[in-house]
Order: sequence, then C-alpha cells, then structure tokens
Amino acid sequence: MVHLPAFEVEQWMDKYENTPGVLNIAETCCASISIDELVQFNSSQEKNARPLIDFSTRLTYGAIRGSEELRRNIAATYNEDEDTTPPLSPEDVIVTQGAISANHLVFYSLVGPGDHVICVFPTYQQLYSVPESLGAEVSLWKLTPENAYIPDVAELESMIKSNTKMIVINNPNNPTGATIPKPILEKIIAIARQHDIIVFSDEVYRPLFHGTEAPPSAISMGYPKVVATSSMSKAWALAGIRIGWVASRDSSIIAAVASARDYTTISVSQLDDVVARYALSPAVRPRLLARNVGLARTNLQLLERFVSEHAATCSWVRPNAGTICLVRFSKGGKNGAPVDDEAFCRDVLDKTKVMFLPASRCFGHGKTDAFDGFVRIGYVNETEVLRQALEKLHAYIVEHLQ
Repeated sequence: MVHLPAFEVEQWMDKYENTPGVLNIAETCCASISIDELVQFNSSQEKNARPLIDFSTRLTYGAIRGSEELRRNIAATYNEDEDTTPPLSPEDVIVTQGAISANHLVFYSLVGPGDHVICVFPTYQQLYSVPESLGAEVSLWKLTPENAYIPDVAELESMIKSNTKMIVINNPNNPTGATIPKPILEKIIAIARQHDIIVFSDEVYRPLFHGTEAPPSAISMGYPKVVATSSMSKAWALAGIRIGWVASRDSSIIAAVASARDYTTISVSQLDDVVARYALSPAVRPRLLARNVGLARTNLQLLERFVSEHAATCSWVRPNAGTICLVRFSKGGKNGAPVDDEAFCRDVLDKTKVMFLPASRCFGHGKTDAFDGFVRIGYVNETEVLRQALEKLHAYIVEHLQ
C-alpha cells in the first residue's frame, strides 16, 4: 500500500474555511467570478452573437485530451513569451482535472523507485510527498528569506546524483509569492540539460505577475525535457470548473502522461472545457488577466501598509507574483520570539474570524524550524474582505502581541 502523509494545507483549509462568518485570507485563488461576470470581459463586438454554452450539445465524453480550441488557447498563453520558439502547439498540451491532477500524473508517469528528485522547499506539499510515496528519493532544495526565496544554483549543482531524474520548481512560488528570475531559470535549465534531467515546473500562479519581474515559463527556455503544469484556478479566478493541464515539447513525456491519464480520467467535463476555452480566448483572456493583476496590486498595497504599520510585530519578503505570501509574527517587539504560528492561527480565528495558515505545520512538516512564526496569507480576494480582515487583525495585535 502506498503511504501518503496528511496533506496539511488541504486539511487545514477543509477544517476551517467554512467557519461561520469567516474572513478567509487563506484562499489562494484570485477572487472567483461567475459566468455572468466572465462574459463581461469579452472585448469582441460579437460577444452576444452566441451563448457561452450551447444547450443543444450532446454531453458525450467529448475530446479525450481536451478540445482542440482549449488546448490551442492554453498554448497561446505560453507563446506570448518572447522566448517561446518554436510556438507551443495544441499537441503539446493535455487537459486534466485541475493542476492537482496534472501534478500527480507527471509524477505517476515519470518517477519511481530508484529515482532521485530534487524539489524546491517550501512549496506545495504534493510536489515532494507524491514522488516520495512512489518510492523516489527526494532532496529538498531550500529557499531562504535572506535570499528573497530565490533558489541557489550552486547548491543545486551539489545536490545532483547519478540517478537524479527530475528537478521540481514552483514559479511563482507557493507559499512565498517569489519568482525565479530569468537568469537563474536559464542556469537551472543549463544544469538540467548537462545532466539530461527532466525539469518539472509547477506554474499554477503564472501569469499573475504584479511586480517588476515577469520571468518566462520554463517551457519557453529551449530545453525539450521540460514539463509545466497550471490551471484555471489561481490566476484565472475559475477554480470551480476544475480545469488544469500538462504541457511539454517532449512527445515521450506527453505520451507517458496520456497513458497514465487513461487510468484516472477519460476526459474532463465538456461544460468545464467550454468555459475554460472561452476564458482563455483572445477576446477574453487579456481583460480577465488585467482584472486579476489589478486586484492583486490593489490588495497588496493594503497588506504592505499593514506590515509596515506593524513593523515591530510583522516581517516579510514582499511577493512579486501570485496571490500569497509569508508573514512572520513575533511577540514583544521586532526582535521578539516568533509566535507559535499554529496556536496563533487558531486563536486569531477564534477571536476575530480571520483565517490564514500556519507555515510551520503546512509547509515545514517538521523538516525545519525555519517557518516558526510564519503564516501564509492569501491577499487576492475581494478587497473589502481583506480590508476587514486586516482591521480585525490590527485590533488583535494591539491587544495580544504588543
């Protein structure tokens, strides 16, 4: 029997996000939109020419790997990178049930006993727990706030073994909101090419770049043995349609993922497919992304002001992409001891209804004490939700931490 440890992030969310009256700033998606709202982003003069969903369509399994139009629109999100040569094609993309399914399929298809995997840390727990469960040896490539959570390439070179099969990166990173700059990404790809190692890049927060750094996708760097995953959930504000994908220029990787997918998913919902292809269409995609980037920038200013006003208690590395960040809370002044972040999160929720995640439990997993006192905050929700949450958190800090 395969042993998988508890998925701490998901279990924490499942346990607390439906608390009555909760102000959820643990959420990692851009504030979700409805179908009615989605159609308002269509810039075409013919947006009312036909309905989004044709109710006369018979609901068969549909296209097994995802509709041609959806896969073409997904490919277009990568082809907007200046570095993407030649363009990614629909044949390089397989549609899945969310990024969580895409990630699992990549590992299930490509990694097994005897393989060595290097994975950035901290990151989404699935990215190291699943390969471990499949019998691979996993080495954690640790990111530090002192280096702005940017990976140390020299350390990567020292970690490579004769059986290293895969390097796993997460760009933009969960939970830090940091990006891997293009020069560092180029070095990672060069090392992988030298040793013939697969690069797996979880890019679920791409292209939600709201800082000065907007690195290209790893798939755009000219190395065929790159596989990237993403979804409609985070940057596109449509988590409810459960659409994700796997993309790679390596036909053998796509074939392996497609073969494994036969055991898990015949096809995705036709209804989900049509909503995703509409959202990523040339007439809708730019305005939808602009809405979400604008929301991220507006809300990040609120959070940045809060952290600055509470500098004696809070510290962080300001995120430049995605929807989340890590904030460290201490008690008794700037140089005070870090709070017990798990107890802190529970007490804040109990007293204020403000919800966020304890980093030591959800991202440290006993592997390090580097996240003691840190919480992960999701700030790209409705602006008023964030505003209310920060007001209540301010009152809590004044009463309990100062």
